[in-house]
Amino acid sequence: MNRFAVAVVLGLCSGQAAYAVDVRSDHPQETAFIPAERPNWSLQVTPYMWAAGLDGNISPFRRGPTIGVEKSFSDVMDDLNLGGFVNVWARYDRFVFSGDVMYVDTTDSHGSGPLPAMQIPGLGAVIPPGANVDATVDTKQFMATLQGGYRIIDTPQFTLDALGGARFWHISNNVTVTANHPLIGTVSATHGESFGWIDPVVGLRAFLPLTEKLSLQAQADIGGFGAGSDLTWSALATVNYAFNDHFSASLGYKALDVDYDHGGHVYDTQLSGPVLGMTYRF
Repeated sequence: MNRFAVAVVLGLCSGQAAYAVDVRSDHPQETAFIPAERPNWSLQVTPYMWAAGLDGNISPFRRGPTIGVEKSFSDVMDDLNLGGFVNVWARYDRFVFSGDVMYVDTTDSHGSGPLPAMQIPGLGAVIPPGANVDATVDTKQFMATLQGGYRIIDTPQFTLDALGGARFWHISNNVTVTANHPLIGTVSATHGESFGWIDPVVGLRAFLPLTEKLSLQAQADIGGFGAGSDLTWSALATVNYAFNDHFSASLGYKALDVDYDHGGHVYDTQLSGPVLGMTYRF
């Protein structure tokens, strides 16, 4: 059980930002309109793919062994059962809202060789130390980030939003162990645990139009501060192309990092990789 999978791959929306063109004064062509004619609200949703790799340290159950994880995107794809994301970005006048939900289900199966059984809660009485162990870890990860804020700079050439909110985490692990030992023969046992926490976060989101159709966008946030995790942060940068008033495509790079160590549970990971998205704006 020398690796532990948590993946982010296919989904239904952008992580901590909407990866596409923001409506209203963000387009140069809209400068021809007087402010009273501009729509004072906008709503957009972004389906996307995130080719993310995983790196970090994880303990799948309380006071269990901490496992070093290093997985490429192809490794993540091999373990993925289901992955989905949905992000909604909304604005009314200068008030903004971002809601992002992520759900990932992975299964990682490995032969671990000899393993001290007492490191596995609930299984020490079943599996003696020194047994050869094959382990399957099924992990379900849910994360939701909700942020509200205010557009502090609002011009046709540049917009900047200040954000604040919370990131909710819930991790569920189910470990199935099959052990071989001369004293017991072959036996199987399972153990499941779940844990979660809430991180306060603050951040910024910037949008820079380059032409009528091409733009740049960046968003970053930081949080945790010991309230939930010790530290969490995310960063996103995309290049966006608007096909029309409703559809645009985005290409960029995203990273999401969290360092949680509390009550015997360890979840210290970073997901990072390129993103490709398609946004629909109402």
